[in-house]
Amino acid sequence: MQQRIVGSETVRMLELGHPWVISDSFTKRWPKGNSGELVQLIDERGKRLATALLDPADRIVARVLSFTPMQLDRLWLKKRLQAAIGLRENHADLTDSNAWRWVNAEGDGLPGLTVDRYADYLMVQLYCEGWRPHLKLITSVLQELLNPAGIYEKARPQNTRELEATSDTKKYGRLLAGNAAPQRLRVQENGLIFLVSLEEGLNTGLFLDQRQNRCDLMPRMKGKRFLNLFAYTGAFSVAAAVSGAVKVTSVDVSPGYTDWNRANFEANRLNPKQHRFLVGDCLARLAELTAAKEQFDGILMDPPSFSTTSKGRFTTRGGTSDLVAAALPLLLEGGLLICSSNHQKTDLADYLKELRRGALQANSELRVIEQQGQPADFPYPVSFPEGRYLKYLVCVKG
Repeated sequence: MQQRIVGSETVRMLELGHPWVISDSFTKRWPKGNSGELVQLIDERGKRLATALLDPADRIVARVLSFTPMQLDRLWLKKRLQAAIGLRENHADLTDSNAWRWVNAEGDGLPGLTVDRYADYLMVQLYCEGWRPHLKLITSVLQELLNPAGIYEKARPQNTRELEATSDTKKYGRLLAGNAAPQRLRVQENGLIFLVSLEEGLNTGLFLDQRQNRCDLMPRMKGKRFLNLFAYTGAFSVAAAVSGAVKVTSVDVSPGYTDWNRANFEANRLNPKQHRFLVGDCLARLAELTAAKEQFDGILMDPPSFSTTSKGRFTTRGGTSDLVAAALPLLLEGGLLICSSNHQKTDLADYLKELRRGALQANSELRVIEQQGQPADFPYPVSFPEGRYLKYLVCVKG
């Protein structure tokens, strides 16, 4: 195994347990290596620090697999995957669900690799091309341990920001092993039925990290009027409607995702005609609803970190405050504004500042009554704060 020297800043981060080596002046002097190769990281004095997976074309040029010597073989990988499976079986609340995350990258000692369960199928995603040469081994061990009907990989294109608004029907998934899944696969979450696609779109149609938050929403919206912004395929909308919300309004810029939303309503024996589905830019729709003097008991905003449409561009930093300011006039006093963000680079303190700016702009008071993150099947090491990315705040107006 070849050695790679890292600088003092990287040494400090590795000694704190951080699993990433970021490209810098030291790594730029490294000998040429192949993606997927294992390297021994050492300091300038030759002290061994960690064994890492090389990904030379990425900003994160190496990801730590172990702080002790190891080989990336079947035995090692099987032990890591068994530990990840055991964590879910022992600690995650998966009641009435058959869709969750089996492997959460850095949180399970497999940085850059995720494995999700969707009913009888598995979805593998590589956030690090260093795993690419080992994909057959990963697939084989997953077959041995979990015996799925099929295993898919969903590609991670570089230009996801630009593709997001137009990628709902393009195929980014491919079958690695086993039998093909239905075009719309039915999965269960908290007793609800959702349709997912393992081939089409950048994502599957269901964000598994919001499972507990959707469960939390349900009793809050019973008998209420609920507005779901950036509704995507409507998982939160379905949760609210099933719980007894008197009217659910879903807003999304994509006609395709809006049709998918309706299909999810029908899959849960809900009549879409009793609710409302609006296609368009969320800020524009908020202005129209305000002009119509509509009022809601609960509003949820869970925008993508970045969203590019023909009329504008949304970013979590700066855009959240405008959304809050536009939504608050529609919310009754004592109503709930639920704000969610999965933007890894925006921490909780900065996110709260965005909410404060929006509340001040709307001349309203917001009080946080509950703060949630991702569920137990999305663990993260204490040495890797980037792993705690999901922010979900339940706020009361007034």
